[in-house]
Amino acid sequence: MMKRFLFCFLALFLLSCERSSLSPQEKSEPSSVPKVRVEREKVEKGDPLPPEVKIKLRGDEKGHYTWELSGSDADQILKVNDKLKKRLSGDSTR
Repeated sequence: MMKRFLFCFLALFLLSCERSSLSPQEKSEPSSVPKVRVEREKVEKGDPLPPEVKIKLRGDEKGHYTWELSGSDADQILKVNDKLKKRLSGDSTR
């Protein structure tokens, strides 16, 4: 009886040693489920676009210009107005 117990113990010990001695590649081959890695796309958030300013520009026969500005941001409208004054009022020979 003792010989049978010893024989079973040695057999189990050898089987467990063989399983742990397998290389990582041999362990991963039997599994048929592929590993999937999910990555989220990183969307670059750049600077927001400046508010839109609409310009209605009118020129008369004498070379003078007038304009109407409309938009949602008052600061942006004032900046555009200043640019138009500098470019169109000072140079009427165009």
